[in-house]
Amino acid sequence: MRHVVRRATRRVGPSVSGCAARGSVAAQGVRKLTRVLVASRNLKKLAELRRVLDGAGLSGLTLVSLDDVPAFDEAPETGATFEDNALAKARDAFAATGLASVADDSGLEVAALNGMPGVLSARWSGTHGEDAANTALLLAQLRDVPDERRAAAFVSACALVSASGEVVVRGEWPGRIAREPRGEGGFGYDPVFIPDGEDRTAAQLSPAEKDEVSHRGRALAMLLPALRGLAPT
Repeated sequence: MRHVVRRATRRVGPSVSGCAARGSVAAQGVRKLTRVLVASRNLKKLAELRRVLDGAGLSGLTLVSLDDVPAFDEAPETGATFEDNALAKARDAFAATGLASVADDSGLEVAALNGMPGVLSARWSGTHGEDAANTALLLAQLRDVPDERRAAAFVSACALVSASGEVVVRGEWPGRIAREPRGEGGFGYDPVFIPDGEDRTAAQLSPAEKDEVSHRGRALAMLLPALRGLAPT
């Protein structure tokens, strides 16, 4: 059973069965998770996830990456929604490792394209992870779209799966699409995304500025209470 948490609310689902947690064992035999797996192989996304989580001061928890655990078959991103993909990745990581696992699926929704590229954002041009090609195709598709119809939003769904249950949260970052790339920071569509209230693109923001307001930063902020609940007491 999946529980999706949108914006400011949070629901914790029932315990995930069939997988024993392999965290540290506290006194009196109470099993507590201290290691949390960040299940991503996108190095730039991984760096952003870890930066936000490290900055949150998660006392008693140690973040590890997929490079720190034995290899396993990872879930493909074939879900119809960001939430589907994030939850599938977190479930597979937890089942394979026994570690509480955090996974993210994110992308760009453009109003003039009926919400696309959406879950296809990373492979919009046909090849997964080709940021420049994806951005070039997006700009070509919006070439004749006037400024007032270039609204868009970055979306991030983050899932946490542990022995305590499942939590899925969704963060959104509204803005609009620029007419040409600007900035050297970030990744993906950052150079052509102008957040609401800004004249700069996401690629022109500092990492700290971006983390404070981005879709991923907002989603992870909602996930923090559940993560803190995994720490030893």
